Amino acid sequence: MSILGFSRAKSLWVINYFNSCGFMELLPWVSSGYDMERFGILPTASARHADVLIVAGYITTKGAKRVKRIYDQMPSPKFVLALGSCPMTGGMYWDSYNTVKNIEEVVPVDVWVLGCPPKPENIGHGIVMAMQAIEGGFKGH
Repeated sequence: MSILGFSRAKSLWVINYFNSCGFMELLPWVSSGYDMERFGILPTASARHADVLIVAGYITTKGAKRVKRIYDQMPSPKFVLALGSCPMTGGMYWDSYNTVKNIEEVVPVDVWVLGCPPKPENIGHGIVMAMQAIEGGFKGH
């Protein structure tokens, strides 16, 4: 384990892209319920400062361009966390002409968090998995 990997894993800067109910399950992490800042996870409004992109909800074809632009603006190494079944399968809009069926058609995903919507505990486990990947030297994308 390198000092750089250890320090990067303990101070994640995240940027979010939410398009549905997955955000409601992340609220306990943002508020005092779990208090993500206590774990060194800080939200950022700029993709140029983010280490992790958290995506929840279905992705439209127009939204896919935004997700790709956010991802491209992030500095390397960068990590993507997909929350819930919507980014994996398109969710309840899976048969819509305007829905991306799998977010990996747009950006590579490092950690998948299952659930519809995922429980806050599962989101925390996914964040810990991302931290362990960074700390262990996983290079990201």
